[in-house]
Amino acid sequence: MNLIDLTIAQLHEGFKKKQFTSAEVTKAYLDEIKKTDGEIGAYLNITEKLALEQAEKADKIISSSKNFPMLTGVPFCVKDAILVEGEKATAGSKMLENYVAPYDATVIRKLKELGGVILGKTNMDCFGFGSSTENSAFKVTKNPHDTSRVAGGSSGGSAAGVAAKESCWALAEDTGGSIRQPASFCGVVGLKPTYGTVSRYGVYAYASSLDQIGPMGRTVEDVVTVFKAISGKDPMDATSVDYEFKEVNVAMKGLKIGVPKEYFAKGINPEVETIIKQAIKKAEEAGATIVEITLPATEYALACYYIIAPCEASTNLARFDGIKYALSEPGDNLLDVYLKTRAAGFNAEAKRRIIIGTHALSSGYYDAYYKKAQEVRQLVREDFQNAFEKVDVIFAPVSPFPAFKIGEKTDDPLAMYLADIYTISLNLAGIPGISLPAGKIGKLPVGLQIIGNHFEDNKILAVAEHMEKLLQ
Repeated sequence: MNLIDLTIAQLHEGFKKKQFTSAEVTKAYLDEIKKTDGEIGAYLNITEKLALEQAEKADKIISSSKNFPMLTGVPFCVKDAILVEGEKATAGSKMLENYVAPYDATVIRKLKELGGVILGKTNMDCFGFGSSTENSAFKVTKNPHDTSRVAGGSSGGSAAGVAAKESCWALAEDTGGSIRQPASFCGVVGLKPTYGTVSRYGVYAYASSLDQIGPMGRTVEDVVTVFKAISGKDPMDATSVDYEFKEVNVAMKGLKIGVPKEYFAKGINPEVETIIKQAIKKAEEAGATIVEITLPATEYALACYYIIAPCEASTNLARFDGIKYALSEPGDNLLDVYLKTRAAGFNAEAKRRIIIGTHALSSGYYDAYYKKAQEVRQLVREDFQNAFEKVDVIFAPVSPFPAFKIGEKTDDPLAMYLADIYTISLNLAGIPGISLPAGKIGKLPVGLQIIGNHFEDNKILAVAEHMEKLLQ
């Protein structure tokens, strides 16, 4: 039995039967990280001391109790935008290269209380600005299926860590596709929950009205287990809601699946289109009804997102001024400190988004750009509301193409932005979506995106479990 091959459910069962200990599983993962991560580059910081201490505590709980939480003793990794007390939290940036988190994010506190074991912090695009993890200040994370290609982004480190069996599951964050797109590229399951179902307290803010924490795992069952553990109201996050996950029985027979025609327009890789349409066909053969739908505001969603997200980013990143905390470059006067610190601490993509956001919010341009983008955002929401009056869930691609080669899109920001064209609408609308492995183009995985209405995370997860079996 190879311990790093086991799912959360299998590890839990093994702990109950005393077949192995959390310490043994944790050491197996740490050994695998040391063996393979030099090539993959999933981790920025391996928290070996913390992991072994947590595993020892978990083993005491396991040995003294017949009933213990599913996540007790199970090792996982954490995107470096999420704070873990006493550990570095760089957000993939030079600005925060030596910053040590003074407290735990709410999701981390919950997972620690359940006895989870933190293996380390994973690589990401600087402050979440990117779709390939090539914008990290420290390294490029490689795709475990083909190391000449990207792992996706911005949560590429988390996805690659799970895919390379360097972690049982991962905690990530999604602003415009940053969970679903790397999950698709790396062939793992990734959930972006409904906005507000999971607390964002203790997570670096990129775009506060779009950001959402979610899990990545090898199976839908694992993702459900984690989502149950981390969701719910948090008094420290005013945008969180009183949400409780409830199991729901969803049969494929009679299920109405919407297929948006805009997601199969010009630009999609023909092989990706074939794989997704084959998955839709399998759902239809299992008894589902396929309904073509239209989401007309889709063509404006990318432009809308790249106004709203940079506007919020430029505001959120204003705190990194060289005075309060993190990097501080000496200067002749206060303005000089500001300028030198921000020039050294932010990479080219961060600077690009700050400039775009500041310009769009400036006097004379606010109405033309930011206000107009918010009006388009409402149209995107209304598109989905209208669609869910006719269908139960929506099936679509996650990305128009599989993982691309490292360096292929770095000189063309607009081409890179197109990697998120099928995912950003969900963040604008605040609705849930999951990426599920649907097939491969050669060695490269392709993900099916299952989209649900607000707070129907349980429904898309139930459908995903059915599809997982159909696609095996």
